[in-house]
Amino acid sequence: MELIEVLKAVLFGIVEGVTEWLPISSTGHLILLNEVVKLKVSDEFYSMFEVVIQLGAILAVVVLFWSQIWPFGRKNNVAPLTKRGPGAWIKTDIFKLWFHILVSTIPAAVIGVLADDWVEEHFYNYQMVSVMLILFGIAFILIENSHKGKNSRINSLADIGYDTALFIGLFQLIAAIFPGTSRSGATIVGALLIGVSRTVAAEYTFFLAIPVMFGASILKIAKFGLDFSTSEVVILFVGCVIAFAVSLIVIRFLMGYIKKHDFKVFGYYRIILGIFVLACGFLGALHA
Repeated sequence: MELIEVLKAVLFGIVEGVTEWLPISSTGHLILLNEVVKLKVSDEFYSMFEVVIQLGAILAVVVLFWSQIWPFGRKNNVAPLTKRGPGAWIKTDIFKLWFHILVSTIPAAVIGVLADDWVEEHFYNYQMVSVMLILFGIAFILIENSHKGKNSRINSLADIGYDTALFIGLFQLIAAIFPGTSRSGATIVGALLIGVSRTVAAEYTFFLAIPVMFGASILKIAKFGLDFSTSEVVILFVGCVIAFAVSLIVIRFLMGYIKKHDFKVFGYYRIILGIFVLACGFLGALHA
């Protein structure tokens, strides 16, 4: 196996780890990166790789937020099922959170199972990525401007109800269909629209990624099969490990950043990147 392919996997892992959590579209950036730096792999493997590499990023959420997502244990159990016995180990507030997350995953899960291949065939291109980068960049700026000086209606995960969860899930559906939208960007935009605070919107988005990305990865691996070559195993492993390490840093940064700043900077970045990519694609077409 060539060292250059391992270095490419490192680069893909870095890009995934940074862009999965910032609302700037990890899939969009991976698609754009693949236009410039192509891995020496089959199209089938790459289709699986760009999804499964996200498992590394997801594991970072599990590690960082374990106490907030594991629904069993007596320590810090503010809402036990019962005061004594086995029920004292069950954290009902966290179970309730997972039921809400389940509701949020339903729209994207249905589309993922029924239309994954069709969506990838028709929408996974630089034109769609560019347009969605720009549109949701504008959305971030407009929403943040309209919310300036207003108090948030939902300031804790416990305040999220099933109606809110479904609404956020519908926005995640947009990201499942249109690459460049950003799964985290779409869910954060949806959450902000209905008065969820930035911190809660970000945390809920992190937790929502766990079942969504695990499910998407299982679907992709099932379609690809388990007939991996040694080089493919190395590329996938390196990409996931790097994505995990980078995600640990980026998640901590983002949670600190949004306590003092809004999301408009990401909106401007999306617009600039989208215009740049459209311009490059247009110029490339002229010289083809």
